[in-house]
Amino acid sequence: MNNKAKKAAILGYGLEGRDVEKYLRSQGANIAILDQKFDKNYFKNLDRFNIIVRSPGVYRYLPEIVKAEKLGVEITSAIKIFFEKCPGKIIGVTGTKGKGTSATLIYQILKKANYDVYLAGNIGKPYLELLSVISDKSYVILETSSFQLIDMTKSPHIAVVLNITSDHLDWHKDQSEYVNAKKNIVKHQSASDYAVINEEYETSAGFAKETQAKVIFFSKKELDKKFKENLLLRGKHNLENIAAAVTVARILKVKDSVILDTVRNFKGLEHRLELVKEVKSVTFYNDSFATGPQPTIAAIKSFTEQTTLILGGSDKGLNYDDLGKEITTNKQVKKVIIIGQVGPLIIKSLNKAGYRGSIINLKQRSMAKIVENALRNTPSGGVVLLSPAAASFDMFANYKDRGNQFKKAVQNLR
Repeated sequence: MNNKAKKAAILGYGLEGRDVEKYLRSQGANIAILDQKFDKNYFKNLDRFNIIVRSPGVYRYLPEIVKAEKLGVEITSAIKIFFEKCPGKIIGVTGTKGKGTSATLIYQILKKANYDVYLAGNIGKPYLELLSVISDKSYVILETSSFQLIDMTKSPHIAVVLNITSDHLDWHKDQSEYVNAKKNIVKHQSASDYAVINEEYETSAGFAKETQAKVIFFSKKELDKKFKENLLLRGKHNLENIAAAVTVARILKVKDSVILDTVRNFKGLEHRLELVKEVKSVTFYNDSFATGPQPTIAAIKSFTEQTTLILGGSDKGLNYDDLGKEITTNKQVKKVIIIGQVGPLIIKSLNKAGYRGSIINLKQRSMAKIVENALRNTPSGGVVLLSPAAASFDMFANYKDRGNQFKKAVQNLR
């Protein structure tokens, strides 16, 4: 960091904030840590700093941040610093859902192909920590969210654009801002870069107009048959993630035999359609990472068995009408267990769609009670699917806590 950074503030002190702190201290910066955990008025007097490093959870265009910027304060973030300092090539992955799965699969393929490769960001290692070990021959795979991309002025060498639907409308001012934030993953590319884009989604396909890079479209329909067979990864939507990973691997000249072996042995990520256990001929799946309607719709389509669906959580300002229609037309979903704050909104969408199955509203019961009820209401050979289509913060610390409590409750069933 230059001398200007000697009066620096870290705005938000989560995992990324701690990564920034280590990095700035190694650069000799004088740091203030601003977080609501320590001070409820932590946005006050931001103009006393030369540079503010914003954590992803802090909205970029808060009036206090905009005011400080107008007064000459530099506003940056860990990911912006990483893009400036990284000597290797960056492969960035964004989308509404599937980022973690796609990024991890790309990483595993390249690792098997003996690339010097690192997985970082929202999954994997903190990225600033990597600056001391990566070289100009390294590849860094980054899962990137709209929170991180919103003010980016650089784009990755390979930008992967998955499905762009709707999410985080409790953070963004509107859908347009959410999509425009995502566009920064391709907007600053050059002609020597690559944009790997899912052509099945109109919004995603539109990103092709935003880049100077070589555009390569992918889709699950065009995915070679061999990459669809003998998979451990469940769900048709995951074929999109596989198609993205295959496309990136081929750009980097990885042999199909290496790609195929990796894809077929890939089990997916924790809390994403994760098989938990079979109890009394009922199989339990943990899809707690589904914090919006679209991933839940995809999860529902992954099963042909009779399904009891556990839905609900805290409100992110999302619309559940499409989910209500999918549940209503899907013959497998016989029972829906509703939990959490957003429950009444989901019930309204189910009723609007004319759902004729059972709706059981357990509100904010314990996870043990929810799981016991699900087992009781699911026939032999059926599936219990926790795919909430909502955030978790009304009842749980985060989606991991929700998923872990679900798994623990299932393990305790007798």
